[in-house]
Amino acid sequence: MHRTHYAGNLRAADAGTTVTLAGWVGRRRDHGGVAFIDLRDASGYAQVVLREEIAHELRVEYVIQVTGEVRLRPEGSANPNLPSGEIEVVCESVEILNTSAPLPFPIDEHVTVGEEARLKHRYLDLRRPAQRSAIVLRSQANQAARRVLGRHDFIEIETPTLTRSTPEGARDFLVPARLSPGNWYALPQSPQLFKQLLMVAGMERYYQIARCYRDEDFRADRQPEFTQLDIEMSFVDQDDVIALGEEIVKELWSLIGYEVTTPIPRISYAEAMARYGTDKPDLRFGLELVELTEFFKDTPFRVFQAPYVGAVVMPGGASQPRKTLDAWQEWAKQRGAKGLAY
Repeated sequence: MHRTHYAGNLRAADAGTTVTLAGWVGRRRDHGGVAFIDLRDASGYAQVVLREEIAHELRVEYVIQVTGEVRLRPEGSANPNLPSGEIEVVCESVEILNTSAPLPFPIDEHVTVGEEARLKHRYLDLRRPAQRSAIVLRSQANQAARRVLGRHDFIEIETPTLTRSTPEGARDFLVPARLSPGNWYALPQSPQLFKQLLMVAGMERYYQIARCYRDEDFRADRQPEFTQLDIEMSFVDQDDVIALGEEIVKELWSLIGYEVTTPIPRISYAEAMARYGTDKPDLRFGLELVELTEFFKDTPFRVFQAPYVGAVVMPGGASQPRKTLDAWQEWAKQRGAKGLAY
């Protein structure tokens, strides 16, 4: 056994216990005959105290096994930023399990690293706390969704990923069929047809955390490969579906300490378009659209001779300098508008 405890799980209650830890050397500090290392594993960090001669061979990101006794840190030296910050492990023996060549960038959340380097060395990037936390949160989100759906008797069913091409919103990714030359499989853009067939088969409540593939251009909200929580239900109405969605959202947000009040406020499509000009409005945006169609119905200004004329009222906007107003016009043109009237 390489370890008896996880480094990040040690607490003051473990003082006096002899433990064996295994992980990476995160940071190292030398203080006149004594060395301190932050030992990192999947659970977090623990401070290990070693004699300088023992620590001499240890370098950052070496993989080591340490055996020692847990003790409370001296008064005034506790680290409130670490869950294990009240304790340290006094090393009795250490074994180097693997050495490390110099890394292309430090494993330090306080150091900015270029995206290209991070992606090229993704296995190193995922050692950084922020990236690891995101992966852990994603796993917890999957578990939370499964808990909610399990309470409502949903069945998790995997549908095929090698299938026929079906007309959807994007191009298919195609995979050659080796045993049938000249024919191809298509990777699914969604499990839509399969889940409908499952309803025909009497499964009634289906879900899966599905991988989907769409061969389309990159955009802020588009990726060629993505994951979606896919759900289908029989013998329900619109309110049943919305209520389930709200329960899942409430469970997911509770993972980061935010309690969603349900039922979530609802507005109709018509109201959303009239007030915000979009069917997915951000309700925090206070500058709602104001309809001026009636006001401009007899205007000779051709720009406003339209079936609908709307505006956003910006308090204090008239005091903006011409330079700012011109910049707004350029911003609007870059996004497809012909101009911006004010």
